[in-house]
Amino acid sequence: MSDCTHDCSSCGQNCASRITFEKPHELSRIKKVIGIVSGKGGVGKSLVTALLAVGEAAKGKKAAILDADITGPSIPRAFGVKGGIDGDDMGIYPRESKLGVKMISSNLLLPSETDPVIWRGPVIAGMVKQFWTDVIWGDVDYMFVDMPPGTGDVPLTVFQSIKLDGIIIVTSPQELVSMIVEKAVKMANTMNVKIYGVIENMSYLVCPDCGKQIDVFGGSKVDEVATDFDLKVLARLPIDASIAAAVDAGNVESLADRNLVDMALKELDK
Repeated sequence: MSDCTHDCSSCGQNCASRITFEKPHELSRIKKVIGIVSGKGGVGKSLVTALLAVGEAAKGKKAAILDADITGPSIPRAFGVKGGIDGDDMGIYPRESKLGVKMISSNLLLPSETDPVIWRGPVIAGMVKQFWTDVIWGDVDYMFVDMPPGTGDVPLTVFQSIKLDGIIIVTSPQELVSMIVEKAVKMANTMNVKIYGVIENMSYLVCPDCGKQIDVFGGSKVDEVATDFDLKVLARLPIDASIAAAVDAGNVESLADRNLVDMALKELDK
């Protein structure tokens, strides 16, 4: 803060200088942590998170996903991972996909994946923190944190508890795009977190008959917004029935060879 007095005892600001990040489990060695965020829900954060993790795993990297969207978890379903998780006196062990993507999610703790999580904010935030501190992640090159939408308890807990290397903002090609991006940018700037760039989901549809690109939601505004906030556009994901079918079937890893987020992966490797 420009007017900082450096007296944290009388200050209510959540600036980065006063934050004490939580340490991961002593048996976890995590090189880079990236948050996947958005100012609103329904834009495809979980899809982007899954594609990024799959992309890194396909390159031989050790990838992991911390599903911080406690009340709306979908990561295990996308990977076809079901059932519970194991733990012992040492800690909790994440599940792994076929490609070796490690993951932890509230859905893996419930008797049924359709059971709702009806908890208050502090309890949800506490679980997210435990996913970081109590899970034995082992060696991880890239951990992706699938955030819930907005700027509430859980995103704030992640920003204040986990030392993020940066975030990727997910948006859609609608009039709300500027507001969605601005909310995420302002939160990242407040917490002094790097922004790798923005990914636009549901960007266009390719006609299956003539191959023409159709802008279902009108012309994209992501380039204009990216320029306004000095951001890089890392990917434009199409509306594609085959992508939806793969995710619904728990086979998101079959999309690895389509390189949908290849530019984003290159940016993370820098």
